[in-house]
Amino acid sequence: MEKQLLVNKNKIKYNLRKSRRASNIRLCVRRDLSVTVTLPWCSSEKSAYQFVEEKYKWILDRISYFQKNKSCIAEPNRADYIAYKEKAREIVNKKLAYFNQFYNFSWKKIRIRNPISRWGSCSEDGNLNFSYRLFFLPEELQDYIIVHELCHLKEFNHGAEFWKLMSKTIPNSEEKRKAIKAL
Repeated sequence: MEKQLLVNKNKIKYNLRKSRRASNIRLCVRRDLSVTVTLPWCSSEKSAYQFVEEKYKWILDRISYFQKNKSCIAEPNRADYIAYKEKAREIVNKKLAYFNQFYNFSWKKIRIRNPISRWGSCSEDGNLNFSYRLFFLPEELQDYIIVHELCHLKEFNHGAEFWKLMSKTIPNSEEKRKAIKAL
C-alpha cells in the first residue's frame, strides 16, 4: 500500500510491505525512484513511518543520485539480458584469464545471469556467477567485481586474507567497493 510522508517540505512516497520472512525493517530505493519499506509481519505502520522519517536524508540522496545517473545502469530486464549476456561473458572470460595469471585458481562453471541485486557470486562448488550488467560498468569496477569473485575461490569470506588477495591485483579496493555500493 502506498503511503507518504512530509519531512522538511519534502514529500516522500513509499510503498509499504509486510513480510513474514523479514526480521528487520528494510528500505529500498530503486532506479525507477520508487521507495519500498518492508516490515516484519508483527510491526506497526507507525514504525515504518518513523523509519522513513529517520532515513529521509538518505532516501533523498539516493533519489537524487538515480536522477543524475539515470542511464548509467539500467534495471535488470529480460530483453537487455538477452542482448548483452554474451558481450558480458566475453569480458568476464578475458578478465578472468588475465587476472588468474596472478592467482592460479580453478573454477567449475562461469554463468552470466540477470540478478536483481548482485553483481557477482561464487558458490562453494567453485562456480562463478556474474550479472550481465557488468558490461555497462567502467573497466576498473568490472575488474574489481571479477577479481572479488575470483578471490572467493580461495577465501570464502571477507576476512583479512581475502582483502590481502584482492590487493594483489586491485589497488584501492575499498574505494571501488564504495563505488559499487553506490550504484
